[in-house]
Amino acid sequence: MLRLHDHITSGNGYKVRLLLTLLGLPFARVEYDVDRGATRTPDFLRLNPNGRVPVLDVEDGRCLAESNAILCYLAEGTRFLPSDRFERALVLQWLFFEQYSHEPNIATLRYWITHRLMDDGRREQVEGKRRWGEAALAVMEGHLGSRRYFVGERYSIADIALYAYTHVAEEGGFDLTPYAAIRRWLDRVASEPGHIPITQS
Repeated sequence: MLRLHDHITSGNGYKVRLLLTLLGLPFARVEYDVDRGATRTPDFLRLNPNGRVPVLDVEDGRCLAESNAILCYLAEGTRFLPSDRFERALVLQWLFFEQYSHEPNIATLRYWITHRLMDDGRREQVEGKRRWGEAALAVMEGHLGSRRYFVGERYSIADIALYAYTHVAEEGGFDLTPYAAIRRWLDRVASEPGHIPITQS
């Protein structure tokens, strides 16, 4: 059976849990207390030397880290990853956008706030992260203004990756009220058959 090394409030872990559930794949979840350094132990670092969840332990004993890499692995040959070459590249484009422009700002602020890590050094970074997070949301809003989903008008791992931290962006202090297209898309994703909330294990 697949084993997912995870933390229940992690958006990156949620991406994988959501796709596994949508695919109907059974998996065992192993919870780590990230606030107590559980992902920095020698045992965990053997799974992922980068010391972060999620990590997917596949059935042959190999491990795969990085949430979007795991999404690509699981989605291969399914409706969540297009077979068309160009559309597959577009999915990758949004996965890279999520990790480079979206997650470092929106997810990071959420993590600092919800885990009570807002020290003076981090407070100095808030304005910049808020500005770049809003810029990422503006890109998404513009794209979704004339589309139902991010690629090919079909629900894909591009949507799953971006949904994970966007739907909880308000926990990081981002107001989604001005982003009507994003809010419609969030509702659309949440209404997909098999959808689960972020805290469902």
